[in-house]
Amino acid sequence: MENVFDLLEPLFVKPEKTPARCNFADIPQSVSFIDSDVVLYGVPLDITTSFGKGTNRGPEALRLTSSRQIETYIFEEKTSIQDLLKIYDIGDLKLPPSSAAQGHKDHNTNKNKTINSMTAFLDQAIPKITGLLYNDGNKVPLMIGGEHTLSYYAIKSMACEKPLIIHFDAHRDMKEQYEGIKICHTTPFFHLLNEGYIRGNDLIQIGIRQGDREENKMAEDNGVATFEAWNVYDNIQSVKDYLQVKTQHRKLYISFDIDVYDLPYVPCTGTPEPFGLNPFQVTEIIRSIDKSAQLIGMDMVEVSLKNNDYREGTLATHTLLRILASRLIRTRR
Repeated sequence: MENVFDLLEPLFVKPEKTPARCNFADIPQSVSFIDSDVVLYGVPLDITTSFGKGTNRGPEALRLTSSRQIETYIFEEKTSIQDLLKIYDIGDLKLPPSSAAQGHKDHNTNKNKTINSMTAFLDQAIPKITGLLYNDGNKVPLMIGGEHTLSYYAIKSMACEKPLIIHFDAHRDMKEQYEGIKICHTTPFFHLLNEGYIRGNDLIQIGIRQGDREENKMAEDNGVATFEAWNVYDNIQSVKDYLQVKTQHRKLYISFDIDVYDLPYVPCTGTPEPFGLNPFQVTEIIRSIDKSAQLIGMDMVEVSLKNNDYREGTLATHTLLRILASRLIRTRR
């Protein structure tokens, strides 16, 4: 186990040296890598986003709100997160120098070269991290981003486990390419399906309310289970009933894009959409997952931070704490 940590540590900037200058949740009890159940890591990436910028500040927003504002006591569960799980924050992934200006207006002629370089790096780094954490270290990898492009690499690296994917999002993210870019924040689920890393009947998309004709056809042709935002508002019980049955005895990967929430809840994310879900609905849906299921990986993406507005980071942290408190992670103890 010590060898696993020795291999991982050089890949990361320590939490106290990230822009947040603190660990996630800043839990009073010291948690060692060896004793941890969940290993959280940030990827401050904002390189293919096509509208609002700022996803590179997602890890910062989550760390700051979780350690400086939010109690780790889960009110409705009547328990603290540290009583359920040991979470170790290993820091932010060190990104190549070409991405040093994440969040900038990248209209220069080196844009495609920069993106291709980053794609190649992530395609090596994230599977390596996943392998060391999940396969060698018996840890649940929890990635905080960063743009939704990252989910392509994280899910691909866990494909051999054949997990059921629960994808919370305003968008399908099933475009074949966008603005000439193949792997970007609008395309991960197209390529995961097209390349055979996941099957359509193992993908559930919740909160969808924006997309194009081709994306909808891709989902329909592949048998993707879709619960549009209107389905949740009109009959949330049907969503909960489906999840309770579908998740029984399954390994799960949750990909959570913060813009699944309605526009007023997410003032910083780059592509907010109206007609979204509220925190009570999301919590209900999370709690409907059958307790026989096992969460083996997760990402929280598209969180941003602007003008000292911490509402979005706060909501992302509360959501993350409730997923972690859902008793879907098999602890090592």
